[in-house]
Amino acid sequence: MAQNNKLKTLAQQFLEYLEIEKGRAQNTVENYKFYLKRFFIWANISDPAKITQPMVRNYRLWLNRQKDANGQPLKKNTQNYHLIALRAFLKYLAKCDIKTLAPEKIELAKMPDRQIEFLEGSELEAFLEAPDTIDQPAIIKLRDKAILETLFSTGLRVSELASLKIKEINLNKDEFTVRGKGSKLRVVFLSNSAKHYLDKYLKTRKDMSQYLFTNHDKAALKRNKSKEDKGLTPRSVQRIVQKYAKIAGITKKITPHVLRHSYATDLLNNGADIRSVQTMLGHSSITTTQIYTHITDKQLREVYKNFHGRKRHSE
Repeated sequence: MAQNNKLKTLAQQFLEYLEIEKGRAQNTVENYKFYLKRFFIWANISDPAKITQPMVRNYRLWLNRQKDANGQPLKKNTQNYHLIALRAFLKYLAKCDIKTLAPEKIELAKMPDRQIEFLEGSELEAFLEAPDTIDQPAIIKLRDKAILETLFSTGLRVSELASLKIKEINLNKDEFTVRGKGSKLRVVFLSNSAKHYLDKYLKTRKDMSQYLFTNHDKAALKRNKSKEDKGLTPRSVQRIVQKYAKIAGITKKITPHVLRHSYATDLLNNGADIRSVQTMLGHSSITTTQIYTHITDKQLREVYKNFHGRKRHSE
């Protein structure tokens, strides 16, 4: 990973710590490895004690001037990923009593406010009804309808939905447990509509797949005959969502994550408190959930009209 043995050994120990003690996903570990390697090559140092605040500042400057594969400056969140990996490494070194820069000395770049896309009202209704509006095999129609209803009902991430197995869902109950980011377990809830279409879909299936959502395309199944049963991939679910958004006449880009946004927005609009929504989404930090506070704008306007300056109007 680095030109020197000391940092290479420490970095390897850190990555193993992430995987074993912290239970991070392999993709996360690989990403941290990439970001740290980039810093080590740039810094060209042999001792963690040589990591200083001025060095990190110069590294941030260097990152800010880098270009991506399309020749565009690195996005602020990408720059932050590099710094988060470095900060986590420094935190690990401090835990091991190894002299280096204090991790809290590393500040992240300020992120612009995120614009959240979500479906509401007639858009949402048209989208959820879209599988019924085109001519296609009944099993595909039921599967896709169940996918859309489940995404909106549960707020699942697309990777969480794609990995669901039939045995994990009990349709006699309104809830089930899902393993999310960082292997954290959380409870999600099924609406009556989602339960209805999942039940119809599962009763129509004749295949032996263990996955809740699987491929019913005969040509694809033939090609996959000797391969492991993996169910639908997250990319396949994404294509399904985009297909029905187009059919519903929705012009903005709709992804499974937009349905997750729609789920959270719907909960908050109907009076759910933000801490409960944080738990249902599986966010480790309330800061992540606070991106949804944009939906309170209309409510704030009503509060202002109802309560500001009322005494003056009565005079």
